[in-house]
Parts: sequence; C-alpha cells; structure tokens
Amino acid sequence: MLKGLLFDMDGVLVNNLDIHRQAFAEFFRRYGVVRSFDELNRHFGRGNDDIMGELMPREIVERVGIRELGNQKEAIYREIYAPTITPQEGLVKFLEEAEREGLRSAVGSSGFMANVDFVLDKCNIRRFFSATVAGDQVTRCKPDPEIYITAAAKLGLKAEECIVFEDAETGIEAGKRAGMCVVALATTFSREFLKNTDADLIINDFRDISVEQLRKLL
Repeated sequence: MLKGLLFDMDGVLVNNLDIHRQAFAEFFRRYGVVRSFDELNRHFGRGNDDIMGELMPREIVERVGIRELGNQKEAIYREIYAPTITPQEGLVKFLEEAEREGLRSAVGSSGFMANVDFVLDKCNIRRFFSATVAGDQVTRCKPDPEIYITAAAKLGLKAEECIVFEDAETGIEAGKRAGMCVVALATTFSREFLKNTDADLIINDFRDISVEQLRKLL
C-alpha cells in the first residue's frame, strides 16, 4: 500500500539544470578550469564530493579541500537562482493532493542541506515535507540507496510503501536498489534516455500524475 513519497530535489522539486550549469561554469572560470557540459552532464545526480573529485584538478582539491569547493559552487548557485526560483510545474497542486490523501513526503537529495533548505523555503513548500535527507548527512551518495533508505526510515515507512521521484540515472538506480518504485521526470534527461533506465514510469512533470495513478504502480 502506498504511504510515502520520496522526492529528489534538483530536476524534481525545481527545474534547475540550466542554473546548475551556469553556476558550474562560473565556478570553473574562477579556478581556470575548462570542462564541457557533456562532462558535467555525466555527473548530475551524484554528490558534490564525487563531482569535485572527478572534475577538479587534484592540486586544487588538495589545496582548497573537497567540501569547501562544493560550498563555493553551491553559494554561486544560490546567488544566481534566488531571484527566479519557482517550483516544478504542477508540484504544489500535486503535494496538496498527496497531503489530502494522507501520504507522507520526504526529500532525498545528493545536494547539500543548505540547498535543500534554500529550495524548500524559497518555493514555500517546506510544510509538505515531514523529513529531509541531504548528501552531506550520509556516508554514501546516489547511486547508493542510503539516501532513500534513510528518508523512508525517517517517515517510519517500509521501502515497498514508498514511491521515489527522480530525474537522473544515478537517482533512479538508488531508488531501485532501495527496493522502491521510481517515477522519472523528463526534465534533466530526455524520455528516450530515461526509457533505458529502470524507471517504472516516465512523466514530463507533476501535471502528468495523480495519487490514484501512483497507487496502481504498487
């Protein structure tokens, strides 16, 4: 029986791919590092420690520190995004429906908790979520299932009682490894790409789904 909804943040609660690209471009520029969008796209959905370890030169990582590099990039992201941030299309209406139907919701993001707080507060949606789990609160980020296992536990629910909303392959893998049904949003990646993942359902955004439809997935 469906009892809980677990939401990734980037590309799910907000459609922010272009903002993250802008922030990374500015971050790389400040350090004189050249990276293509193709290189960056391969890492979306992973934690910042993993991204920085792969895309930043070792000398910079050792000199500045991997966590501080992540903090700097995310500060740029929040500065750029603050004036224009809005919730994903259909999200608020869907969260209201889920709340009326007695479902509990949690955020499970590989991003920093500062970014989770930023999105929940700026979009005025914190009231819908009973729990939050961020990448800097776990030992292993997606595609490891720890984030979603922890989020379900915080809601007091079993894996088979939860549905995950994701936009990236790493997150879809994390949800499936956690033993959960996964709905993929075609925001960061195309439907054609997502068809090659293990997602149970693909939607464009939250205008395409209802709680009644979700119940049929379990």
